[in-house]
Amino acid sequence: MKSIIHSHKSIRAYSSVRTVDDDILLKIVKAAIRGSNTGNMQLYSIVITSQPKIKQQLMPLHFNQPMVEHAPLVITFCADINRFSHWCKLRGTEPCYDNFLWFSTALTDTIIAAENAAVEAEYHELGICFLGTTMYNAEEIAKVLNLPKGVVPVVTMTAGYPAEEPPLTERLPYEAVLHFETYKQYTDEDINKYYSDFENLDKIKEIVKQNNLNNLAEVFTQKRYTKEAGNLFSKKYLDFVKKSFRME
Repeated sequence: MKSIIHSHKSIRAYSSVRTVDDDILLKIVKAAIRGSNTGNMQLYSIVITSQPKIKQQLMPLHFNQPMVEHAPLVITFCADINRFSHWCKLRGTEPCYDNFLWFSTALTDTIIAAENAAVEAEYHELGICFLGTTMYNAEEIAKVLNLPKGVVPVVTMTAGYPAEEPPLTERLPYEAVLHFETYKQYTDEDINKYYSDFENLDKIKEIVKQNNLNNLAEVFTQKRYTKEAGNLFSKKYLDFVKKSFRME
């Protein structure tokens, strides 16, 4: 299992001739539900999409990323208080999970389940890619997937047999994220050291040049993830979560 985790890479191109067998798909789902969760409540649901018609509806909601249409499987992991609340009512007690704390709890459960599913998929030699765009258009995705109140899309994973073999994506050295006992504040020297190798990659320098900017940090803040976009999609997602979880 260690080698699988250490060799993870995002796959965005999939074989058009190899399908994912139902037994492998079931193993992926079973791995997801073995993930740690709060109180054994399992506050998530998993929606698996394979029909071209539905994938075509989802694709523009993921900013027209081609892999959404071409991947054999598009798996949407959703924070879900609907099922547990329904069970509570059937047993004669009133659920009390329509608040920010329980959305955060369901969010955590959901992400753990999604990561378990990813590891299991890669164990069976599938390629996967997580899509952060799910939160950007969660309400529209919910409509396509017919999600009821109390069910909010969190992250989407495409999966299938790889049709590409990209190199491993660079990561910061482990020292950059590791703190012992308490958080140690970074000095300027620390930041320069930890980011230096990454910034000096030829492909990174080319990205900076193509964007006509001074450095990679400017690419992130001025092109990729701008303040305006962050504020817009933050409000959009929060408004939908409040509405779906009936938060005051």
